[in-house]
Amino acid sequence: MRILFVTSNRLGDAVLSTGLLDHLIRIFPDARITVVCGPVAAGLFARMPLRERTIALEKRQMGRHWLPLWASVATTWWDLVVDIRGSALSWLVPTRRRAVMRRSAGHKIEQLAAVLGLSPPPLPVVWTAAEDRAKAASLVPSDRPVIALAPTANWLPKIWPVERFAAAFQALSGGNAQAVVIAGPGNTERAMTAPLLAALPGSIDLVGNLSLPEIAAVLARTSLFVGNDSGLMHLAAAAGAPTIGLFGPTSAAEYGPAGPRAKAVIAASGRMEDITVQQILDAAAEIQTPARDMLGRRA
Repeated sequence: MRILFVTSNRLGDAVLSTGLLDHLIRIFPDARITVVCGPVAAGLFARMPLRERTIALEKRQMGRHWLPLWASVATTWWDLVVDIRGSALSWLVPTRRRAVMRRSAGHKIEQLAAVLGLSPPPLPVVWTAAEDRAKAASLVPSDRPVIALAPTANWLPKIWPVERFAAAFQALSGGNAQAVVIAGPGNTERAMTAPLLAALPGSIDLVGNLSLPEIAAVLARTSLFVGNDSGLMHLAAAAGAPTIGLFGPTSAAEYGPAGPRAKAVIAASGRMEDITVQQILDAAAEIQTPARDMLGRRA
């Protein structure tokens, strides 16, 4: 069985779509799956079972990226095309069945589940290999709590003040936790995280130097994740980390973190600076299991 899965260019939306892929992998164990996504999200699928190919779609002006993509997939007869972008591509390739995203109300994973008629919606997942987990074990301790902090975002109004991140860590750590600062690659991400690394000199710097499966493996070992609305927030929730996502001008109702223990902390005013450290402490108390998390996860 050949499946073409067209997902988002953005990391966060691509992470949210992994629940659909996990469902397809389980019900079609002999399938060969081609994933189309943006370059930023391509690494997310590197360890995915049944993956035959990943096509990283480089956006071009005037939609000129669609023609070469169509040329690369139009010669295959697909058994199923799943298109969460709702693009014309899914109607221009030969397939026995197509499932195309139509925007609707509700959380994004509910919208995605409707593409395949699934209820309840499947939660996002991460795929890692033994080497990713070994790398993570070498980077973060297993004998004390590990709190991951992700202070960056793709839009300035989505960013919680750095000094609040530092204060929240100090309040949560009890003097025993290890801070891990995580961000994507590039000079912009490095500049945005520099003040937090300076404020927490004993923190582990994981800014821009890990693959997505390695980051997912690190996050799976953490006791708590605190971060702005971003792709890393969604990755943390998918990895099963107790996850606190911070929301101001964006919609937590649609894009809140989706995971077994995840919670959105919302600025009622829409301004990130109005989120208090106490809100983080209250959220952490709701989603953490003290015996497992505050004593630190084990390898």
